[in-house]
Amino acid sequence: MTLHPSLQNYADAATHSIEAISELVKPLAEGEWNRRTPCPWWSVRDIVSHVIGMECEMLGDPRPIHTLPRDLYHVQSDFARYMEMQVDVRRHHTAPEMTSELEYVLIRRARHLRNESRAPETTVRAPLGAEQTLEVAYNMRAFDLWVHEQDLRAALGQPGNLDSPGALITRDVLLTALPKVVAKDAGAPPNSAVVLDVHGPVEFLRTVRVDAEGRGSIDGSPSLGPAVTLSMDWETYVRLACGRVRHTAVADRIKAEGDQELATAILDHFAVTP
Repeated sequence: MTLHPSLQNYADAATHSIEAISELVKPLAEGEWNRRTPCPWWSVRDIVSHVIGMECEMLGDPRPIHTLPRDLYHVQSDFARYMEMQVDVRRHHTAPEMTSELEYVLIRRARHLRNESRAPETTVRAPLGAEQTLEVAYNMRAFDLWVHEQDLRAALGQPGNLDSPGALITRDVLLTALPKVVAKDAGAPPNSAVVLDVHGPVEFLRTVRVDAEGRGSIDGSPSLGPAVTLSMDWETYVRLACGRVRHTAVADRIKAEGDQELATAILDHFAVTP
């Protein structure tokens, strides 16, 4: 393989998750494809359709020419409309059609990775006609695939892979958004600190520090006398940060110490995925 070393971890994590997804859905009966998932508005079929569609775009395929129905009331933004296109075009595909297309994507994906020789800083297509580096694209695919693998596992009652390579990439992606959540969205006061303590299959402690100008930063060192300390398990953290559940529904799994008003404001803005 000629894949650049800085892309290898992302590629390996994404491959691990998409192969897990394939194994999860391969034995499903037709009716099981319609099961609701924690991903708002999407069924098992919808998530697999999204996975297939995004992988095809990574492979350079043109987007489908398709008009979305007018009654998709959850589609409220250009980004949501962009993502829904690959989903809706497959909404009436049968189980064999879905598994066959996913298996073909896996074959094409493996061939593509074997021949990938581009540099990480190479500019590639991003959603809505934007551009991103190849490294960002690979990173986000690993993140997206692991989160949707977990959506499918929840819907199908098959938990697992909470500490797989994709989980660690997901941790890092979600944590990059935490300073904005604390400092800007929740309005933590200047010269304050908020500690996040996560336990379980993936364990970590991070401190968000808000400077005198109200800007947030994050590091791994503890804080003496933080304004708020939030403690929760890894699965709850992922569900909250990815917008799969509201904090009021999992209050028994969250421990908030310190300024309760600020803690609530942080939790109200905890979801960072589109």
